[in-house]
This record gives sequence, C-alpha cells and structure tokens, in this order.
Amino acid sequence: METNGVRPTPEQARSALADTEQVRASAAALSATPWPNWFFVTLTLYIAALPITYGGALADTDWLLPGPAWTGIMLASTAVFMALFALAARAWRDRTGVALRLDVLPKRVTVPLMVGLPVVLVGAAFAFRATEWAGWLIAASLIGAAVSVGFHLAFVRLHRKTA
Repeated sequence: METNGVRPTPEQARSALADTEQVRASAAALSATPWPNWFFVTLTLYIAALPITYGGALADTDWLLPGPAWTGIMLASTAVFMALFALAARAWRDRTGVALRLDVLPKRVTVPLMVGLPVVLVGAAFAFRATEWAGWLIAASLIGAAVSVGFHLAFVRLHRKTA
C-alpha cells in the first residue's frame, strides 16, 4: 500500500493486511493444486513397479529374469520417471507461475508417508529375498499404489478446500 510518507489510518492498514492475506491464500491454493493427471498415473505405476523390480534385483536366484536385467529395468524406469517428473514440474511452473510443492500439505500426513512408504517398498524386496515368497512384492505394490491414489485424492481435496 502506497502512503507517500503519510501514516495510514487503522482502517487502511487492516485493509492492506486483508489484501496481503488474500494474495497469500491464493498463492498457497495455486501451489497446492494436484499434479497433472498424466504424472499422477506415471507416479502410481512407478511406485507399483518398484517393489517388483527391486525384489527381482535382490533375489538370490534368477527370478523371472536374470538379476542384471532387473537392475537395468530399475535404473531405466527411474531415469524415465525422473525425466517425466522434471517435465511435469516445468510444465506446471510454465502454466501457473508457481512450482509444484508438497510442503503445503499437512505434515501429519507427509512425514509418515515419506518415512513409511520407502520402508514398505524396499522392505518387501528384502522380505522376498529372505523368504522367496512373491506375495511380499505384490502386497507392497498394491499398498504403494493405494497410497499414491490416496495422497493424490488428499491433494485434490486440499486444493478444492483452499480454492
């Protein structure tokens, strides 16, 4: 608010603060907008495939494919995922003017997700290596996909609530 050296009245100050708060809320709502749908699908498929490829790479014996093939598949899929992530982030930033952000989500949701999901996805591969039961990998894939869908729906709901 431009005052030209004149002290604003209390009413003008409150109005300026309200305008500032509205801009801040609008920016938070825009940056809390969910990922593009194509990237959400890519992310879900990557999360679902990760336990299986990691389990195949960690298997003591060749399970369905030789170990180096699993490692190659895992590295290639990770490279493709990272490239698509960069593309989604850049496209979103170009379209909206703000970066994709996870820090606008409640920490009570994101912290357990960021700790728990890797434990499930990687832990299943180690459980598979110890027991050679593929059920661990399938369960981790299903859990990972469900968490990805749930997180996306929470992101959508947060956006609708703040928009």
